[in-house]
Amino acid sequence: MKRILLSIGAAAIFCSYSCKNSQNSKQETVQAHPVKSNITDEQLMDKVQKDALKYFWEYAEPNSMLGRERYHEDNIYPDNDKHVITTGGSGFGLATILVGVERGFVPRKDAVKRLTIMMDFLAKADRHKGAWSHWINGETGKTVPFGKKDNGGDLVETAFLTSGILMVREYFKNGNTEEKALAKKCDELWKGIQWNWYTKGGEKVLYWHWSPEYQWEMNFPLEGYNECLITYVLAASSPTYSIDAETYYKGWTRNGTYTTDKTKYGLPLYVKHNYAEEYGGPLFWAHYSYIGLDPTGLSDKLVKNYFDLNKNQVLIDYKYCVENPKQWKGYGPNYWGLTASYTRNKDGGIGYTAHMPSNDNGVITPTAALSSFPYTPKESMDFLRFLYTQKPQFIGSAGPYDATSINYNDWFTPRYLAIDQGTIAPMIENHRTGFLWKLFMNAPEIKQGLKKLSFRSAKYGIQ
Repeated sequence: MKRILLSIGAAAIFCSYSCKNSQNSKQETVQAHPVKSNITDEQLMDKVQKDALKYFWEYAEPNSMLGRERYHEDNIYPDNDKHVITTGGSGFGLATILVGVERGFVPRKDAVKRLTIMMDFLAKADRHKGAWSHWINGETGKTVPFGKKDNGGDLVETAFLTSGILMVREYFKNGNTEEKALAKKCDELWKGIQWNWYTKGGEKVLYWHWSPEYQWEMNFPLEGYNECLITYVLAASSPTYSIDAETYYKGWTRNGTYTTDKTKYGLPLYVKHNYAEEYGGPLFWAHYSYIGLDPTGLSDKLVKNYFDLNKNQVLIDYKYCVENPKQWKGYGPNYWGLTASYTRNKDGGIGYTAHMPSNDNGVITPTAALSSFPYTPKESMDFLRFLYTQKPQFIGSAGPYDATSINYNDWFTPRYLAIDQGTIAPMIENHRTGFLWKLFMNAPEIKQGLKKLSFRSAKYGIQ
């Protein structure tokens, strides 16, 4: 997300809200009991998926039913933003709810009712040339500025949301009357997004933001490798406001210059990760675009296999944590994973940063390893098992807390973020069954859009 890109680009920690100091409020947290060590792998995956689902099912914003930006068990909200929903995180929440339905964790009929409320809310919420803002007031549908000039459309957050919307459409389109009506609402929302507007008058690159008040002043082109690939895939796939292949290759790939022959720990990186070329970026770059986009055997003109690209990024992160050059207590094969999340400030308060090998402060974010299951099933399972059987203090009412540190006396923040909790159940399910990948990749427009961009996938007949 752009909060992270800004932090990396400026080589500094950047907070997306006022990170006022707040110590652990352990007496107010929900403490889990350790699960028995003989629990099976399948039972463990079921448990963490159910736990993560609670964020979007039990703790959703009550009017829109969409995902809150954050949920704090300590009930400390420095910016009084309990009612603010996040567009991208809500997209991951849609995918999470589908996993819940498919696995029988939530009743299908109840899910359809709730999803319908969500789509009706999104249809009435503020839109900016079809795109939604990063944050929306869940009570009114009005744009909540993410920053002074960031008070309009956010194309990347819209892409994460749209990926979920399309999966909902595909899942219910052949169902009963209520389900078909839901699918139709999803289709209309998808077709209303003016992706090509965000080329700023026809430039061969997509821009992240447009504001009716500040126009293009944010000036953030989507180029180079980060988490934004899905934005170009959706923009090329749009049946109403599409971009051409030249925009992808000139913009996203920096005119074909974003590949690299660099390796780390003997593993090829394949592409230049923006501002993180030595080790690769935070691990959410291997998750956000790939909730629906199946990287297995997926290639384009420059990348031979996106699965290998993502797998190597995760393995480099893993090997870095095992090597543990900064000698943080606890780091190792069972406790690893660096990505953007809440963090522990030097004074012990709660902040926010993009954890990665080049920005490692001793904090491990559970979603990093858990959402990497498709790429590192053994390493991710070792982490999952350790967390639930050995570190129950790191588990709250909606699964693993957002940020943890064994090094700092088992420090944790009793808080959750939608963008982190929302990738856990979907990516674990993609590892288990490929469920969401199949939904998204078989959508007719997606197949056409990928073909337009010269993507290939034998798995889905895209040649």
